[in-house]
Amino acid sequence: MRPSRKFGQVTHRGPTPSDAALPPALPYPDGWSALAFTAELPRGTVLTRRLAGEDVVLYRQRDGRVRAVRPFCPHLGAHLGLAELDGNDLVCPFHRFAFGPDGRCVRTGYGTPPPKAALTHLPVLEVNDAVFVWRHHDGREPDWEIPAWHVLGNLPARYATWEMAGYAQDVMENSVDVGHFQTLHGWSQGELAAPVAFDGVTFHVSMRVQEQFPLIGRRQVDVEVDGHGLSCLHTDIHTPALGLKMCSLVLATQIAPGRMQFRQASRFLVAEPSSLPPALARTVGRSLTRLLAGPMFRFSCEFTAADFPIWSTKQYLSRPRLTAGDGPIGPFRRWSRQFYPPTATGPLPLPTTPLGGHQDAQATRTGHARP
Repeated sequence: MRPSRKFGQVTHRGPTPSDAALPPALPYPDGWSALAFTAELPRGTVLTRRLAGEDVVLYRQRDGRVRAVRPFCPHLGAHLGLAELDGNDLVCPFHRFAFGPDGRCVRTGYGTPPPKAALTHLPVLEVNDAVFVWRHHDGREPDWEIPAWHVLGNLPARYATWEMAGYAQDVMENSVDVGHFQTLHGWSQGELAAPVAFDGVTFHVSMRVQEQFPLIGRRQVDVEVDGHGLSCLHTDIHTPALGLKMCSLVLATQIAPGRMQFRQASRFLVAEPSSLPPALARTVGRSLTRLLAGPMFRFSCEFTAADFPIWSTKQYLSRPRLTAGDGPIGPFRRWSRQFYPPTATGPLPLPTTPLGGHQDAQATRTGHARP
C-alpha cells in the first residue's frame, strides 16, 4: 500500500494488518508445520526458523539426515543458529562444544571431558521436498504423518515463500470456501464434484470449475485437494482440453500470534499430443512443459496472492454468519478443533506451553516418494 503525506506525517490508506490491529484469536495448531524446502537445506547447512513464537534450528548432517533442535546451547546459552557442522556434529560458536547426532555433548573446545549435556531434538519429517517439524501443546509425540504424494513430470519444483499476518487455519479453510473462488478468483460455474470428505486428520475436496483462458475462452478445470492437519495442502489441477496438469504443495506455518509464513511448491506437465507420432509427441510435450513452467508458476502465485490481503487483514469470527453457497465451512471448523487445546466455546485462547521436544536421536522421519 502506498503511503501519503499529510501535515508532515505518513498515513496509510489500507487496512492495518490483523496481527497489529486485533488481539490474537486462535492458538498455535498442533501437528506438522513446514519450516523449509529441502532445497534450502543442503548438507552442512544450519538454518534458524520460527515456529509458534520460538526459534527452531534446522541442520542437515554430512550424512544427509536432517535434525531440528531447540535453539540454545545447554552449556552457556549461545544460539545454535550461529553454529557450524563438523562432520555430523553441531559445534556451538561460543566455546566450541560439539554435539553428536544423538544430541549428546561429545567434546569441548579446550579438550576437557564433555559435560553431561544434550540438545533437545524436535521430531522432524522430510517429505515432498519440504522439511516439517512437529509441535503439540502437551508435548506428545507424533501420532500421524504427512504422506509422500506423487511427483508430476521430470522438472524440479518451483518454490516461493511469503510472510504475513493471518492464521494457518484460514489457508486450509480457503479450500472449502467454495463461494470465494467465484467472487475473488473469477471461477464461474464452480461446484463440488462430491461432498467434502473429513477423515481423521485429513480432508479431501473435489471441484469442477470453469476457467477463462486467453484466446480460447472458458474451459473446464478439475481440482482435487488433500489436506493434512492445519498446515499442509496438496492440490492437483487438470485442464483436460489443454492437456495441462499442475500439482502444488501449499504450506502454512504459524510463527507468532496472528502471523504466519506461507510456502508453495509447484510442478507442471503438458501432456504429449496424442495426434502426433510417439517420438515427436514426447518432444513437443517436454518442450511445452519447459516453456510454460515459469509462466504457469507465476500465474499460480498471482492466483493465490489474491487471498493475501484478505488473510492478512481479516478478523477471525468464531461464530460466522454462514449462508448457502459458502461451502462446508461449518463442518471444516468442527473438524479443525482437534488440532487445538480443549477449550470452551468462543474464541480459542493463546497457548501457554512451549514447543515440545525430547533428547532422542531417533526423532527424524524421512518420507520417500511413491512410484
